[in-house]
Amino acid sequence: MKFEDIPTPAVYRLSFYLRQLEAFQRSDKSTISSKQLGDALGYTDAQVRKDLAYFGQFGHPGIGYKVEDLIAQLRKILGTDKILNVMLVGAGNLGRALIAYRGFLRKGFRLAALFDADERKVGQAFGDLTVLSMEKLGQVAAEQNIKLAIMSVPGEAAQAVADKMIAAGIRGILNFAPVSIAHPQDVSVQGVDLAVQLEQLSFKMSLEPHVDHSGAAGSAPAPGTGPAAH
Repeated sequence: MKFEDIPTPAVYRLSFYLRQLEAFQRSDKSTISSKQLGDALGYTDAQVRKDLAYFGQFGHPGIGYKVEDLIAQLRKILGTDKILNVMLVGAGNLGRALIAYRGFLRKGFRLAALFDADERKVGQAFGDLTVLSMEKLGQVAAEQNIKLAIMSVPGEAAQAVADKMIAAGIRGILNFAPVSIAHPQDVSVQGVDLAVQLEQLSFKMSLEPHVDHSGAAGSAPAPGTGPAAH
């Protein structure tokens, strides 16, 4: 099956399956069923089996899935079975918070270079990285074989920065700028807009009847928290 024939949501769910499998591994589970994996994530067992079937046959009759083997297979599919160098453009507050995040390396991503258009920041050190001039972006991308980038720049600068990345050979951009980016078909851009995510949560809350969770006398307990739940 060609990659373009695989539904985007199925690819997206692979990351959640992998994260949950890693949690099972930490709790010393050696095998799991599609129902166990689905229940942990709020998916049906049929959905789990359908998603995984796009990429191959991983289950074992009478056993289910071997946790260690399935983790290895999903990492290979996602391309994180090796360490990938990533550049970060934007050494502002968000950029510095991303530098401090230690989860990238555990997932196979190494922040290898940091750039900023503000020449006053060039030469400053943040964590293990030193801010480089944007003029060196192409050179560093080539020297360190960087194909992935994180962009945390103001919206008005985002398209120009993305264009520079793409010209330097970047093929995947995680975009934290609050704007859409025009890009060629052979370049993937994933937007992350925290305000949009909050809007979606706000919308869902507006559809739900109000429930008082304060614990005051006479208020109804939240589902699953009453005495019967224990």
